[in-house]
Amino acid sequence: MQDTLLSIYLFLKSGHVIFMVFWLAGLFMLPRQCIYMLDHEPGSAGEAKWATRMGKLRAIILTPSLIIVWVLGLSMAYTMGFFSQGWLHAKLTLVLALTGYHGWLVGQTKKMARGERPLSETTLRMIGEVPGLLLIVIVLLVYLKPF
Repeated sequence: MQDTLLSIYLFLKSGHVIFMVFWLAGLFMLPRQCIYMLDHEPGSAGEAKWATRMGKLRAIILTPSLIIVWVLGLSMAYTMGFFSQGWLHAKLTLVLALTGYHGWLVGQTKKMARGERPLSETTLRMIGEVPGLLLIVIVLLVYLKPF
């Protein structure tokens, strides 16, 4: 099986990067959509419209991309024998944190869709930067392999 995976390594890598971009784009968009929803009263048509948009973003882009990123990433790590390398352990820890952020953010958007407002605009703007900061460190780990 490992020989088969090795022969398709570049396809795994390409898919991993493509779906990582989709996932991160969705994580950048979701807090912004929450900010737009704050302009609408709970129970209003505007709120319902943003709740629908956020639900579609989660169901069509975010969650499928998250799953594909994990499957392809772990397949690549197995194929190349990276599991014993420290940089991969650090990357996996950060991707696990990003996955937790994804889950937390999905929970917040579901609360907002129910009419709750758990986060302020300022908080949403600040947490919207989390994926970008993690992305910087993850990319440096992957390309520099410092340990």
